[in-house]
Amino acid sequence: MAVSGTLIRPNQYFPSCVNTPSPRFNPSCRKQFCLKASAGNTDGEERKLTRKEKDGGWKIEYTAEKPVTPLLDTINYPAHMKNLSTQDLKQLAAELRMDIVHSVSQTGGHLSSSLGVVELSVALHHVFSTPDDKIIWDVGHQAYPHKILTGRRSKMHTMRKTSGLAGFPKKDESVHDAFGVGHSSTSISAGLGMAVARDLLGKNNNIISVIGDGAMTAGQAYEAMNNAGYLDANLIVILNDNKQVSLPTATLDGPATPVGALSSALSKLQASTQFRKLREAAKSITKQIGGQTHEVAAKVDEYARGMISASGSTLFEELGLYYIGPVDGHNVEDLVNILQRVKAMPAPGPVLIHIMTEKGKGYPPAEAAADRMHGVVKFDPPTGKQFKTKSPTLSYTQYFAESLIKEAETDEKIVAIHAAMGGGTGLNYFQKRFPDRCFDVGIAEQHAVTFAAGLAAEGLKPFCAIYSSFLQRGYDQVVHDVDLQKLPVRFAMDRAGLVGADGPTHCGAFDITYMACLPNMVVMAPSDEAELMHMVATAAVIDDRPSCFRFPRGNGIGAVLPAHNKGTPIEIGKGRILMEGSRVAILGYGSIVQQCVGAANMLKTRDISVTVVDARFCKPLDTELIKQLAKEHEILVTVEEGSIGGFGSHVSHYLSLSGILDGPLKLRAMVLPDRYIDHGAPQDQLEEAGLSSRQISATVLSLLGRPKEALQFA
Repeated sequence: MAVSGTLIRPNQYFPSCVNTPSPRFNPSCRKQFCLKASAGNTDGEERKLTRKEKDGGWKIEYTAEKPVTPLLDTINYPAHMKNLSTQDLKQLAAELRMDIVHSVSQTGGHLSSSLGVVELSVALHHVFSTPDDKIIWDVGHQAYPHKILTGRRSKMHTMRKTSGLAGFPKKDESVHDAFGVGHSSTSISAGLGMAVARDLLGKNNNIISVIGDGAMTAGQAYEAMNNAGYLDANLIVILNDNKQVSLPTATLDGPATPVGALSSALSKLQASTQFRKLREAAKSITKQIGGQTHEVAAKVDEYARGMISASGSTLFEELGLYYIGPVDGHNVEDLVNILQRVKAMPAPGPVLIHIMTEKGKGYPPAEAAADRMHGVVKFDPPTGKQFKTKSPTLSYTQYFAESLIKEAETDEKIVAIHAAMGGGTGLNYFQKRFPDRCFDVGIAEQHAVTFAAGLAAEGLKPFCAIYSSFLQRGYDQVVHDVDLQKLPVRFAMDRAGLVGADGPTHCGAFDITYMACLPNMVVMAPSDEAELMHMVATAAVIDDRPSCFRFPRGNGIGAVLPAHNKGTPIEIGKGRILMEGSRVAILGYGSIVQQCVGAANMLKTRDISVTVVDARFCKPLDTELIKQLAKEHEILVTVEEGSIGGFGSHVSHYLSLSGILDGPLKLRAMVLPDRYIDHGAPQDQLEEAGLSSRQISATVLSLLGRPKEALQFA
């Protein structure tokens, strides 16, 4: 039963199989396979890969060497999978799993989600024919096997790197990526739109939406299912239920208790043996009597669903979806049979297939890890040990969590809310310290914002921690339920600005613009981790209106922290001068201030003395400071890691209204370009955006009439 992740070949005792030209094994030789270490292995040890007779699966021993995958090597596109037998598909799944572990161990990325859908990916691409048939992966971090099977295996080593493969499905990366994703719960809506378009255009292709139980907690998924039932369009929804409604990093102790009633309903479905027996009886009747008695079998099936397990399947039935399940999501044969039958139905309407999977399936270190190795850096395949680089500083996320805990220790009214992102927002630390004051609402940003508004309305002090790009999903609630009513909800917007490998789907480009346009909102951004702690303290004492602060992905710069990690409230609307110079002033907002300081130091080598200011606030602006800068300098440059319409626009609007722009002042605003910036290394992204210290220096030199010197920096 021992195996390795290297060379699979027919057993040496069956010579008739050795020279078989087909990548598949002869039927007479299917009982035993062996796996031999790759050529790079010098110990001469031959390891064996034996199929487990009990379930026909494969037991894999992972090694540090590149696995030898003879069957997978023949699969360049899904068309090459069509003639594979069931045993071939099982072998393909084993090889695919080895290949994913190896490739992600070299690059880092989302591991366990992809391992959990290996068999599903194989079955989908065996039964359906992309790109004509459309497969939409909700969120998309589980799409690595899909990418490998659709012509991108040779590029997997570039995953999430500059100019490499994106970490999520992306339409302009492959015709097999039917819909670009990255955010949760969009797959059913997109799939329904495609299904209706197909019918209007007279086409006959299949549409499949794959959505997790976590993504099912968002209202959009229910809205889409409700509409799908009404329109009765032919659509296949696959509910990938891995009992991970929140990410595995939701708490410091591992996955959180599921947060919604849906989880309870699904659990009852999974546990109901009577339900499964009746479903088998229904299938047996169909087989014995034949297709003419489909209605009779359907009635038995409906009885199984409606009477035995009304708490679960009838939810989908009432929405108008025909429910099939639960199904073992790691049994390729069952998945293929079910998908083929659903595909063959002439006019099934919307169908929901409920499959049960396990994150990290088939890779013991992931199965054993508290976080299931959800998102990983480079690691050692045999042990799963990650090669995490040690940093002298913590992440901004951790500094936020530490300071919020300190505030909560002295103010029992402080509570925290996140949307299934305890680890991502750092609130898993807060939850450990204050379990009764931390609320995971599931992937439901709209609800999170209005829930926080309700808490604030009753006198509590809610901190709603949501990624900048995810808060976009709850923007109407920010406007209508919070700002309009002037309720003191505090928004902690992590992942603000460029986010490196996560790319444009997670880039926090727009929060300055969409928050600073609200009449009652206080809008802040720290230049370093110490300032972040002060802004947490500031938000805690703002009790007459809403407030927000943004902070970036990545680690702090090593700033001197306040005593005991407890910040001191900052005077609202007041910036600070970091460096004093003449002629040129650079006014930075947020963490980009560090690039402004770097630019000032570069310019100093050319005998240019620059004033550098940390604005701190976009709203209210420090108008007195801005007026002073405009009066004492010839040139004023604003810099922010956000889109047009943000901090620079507010500064220029003030200068225009005050008449200062009528004078000799030269004003320039440096913002993110008006386009989406692809994933890549943070410094590469900053350079592409034109916001590096070098490029800020070039802008200043151009304004000073020194274009040749500017070109040396550009």
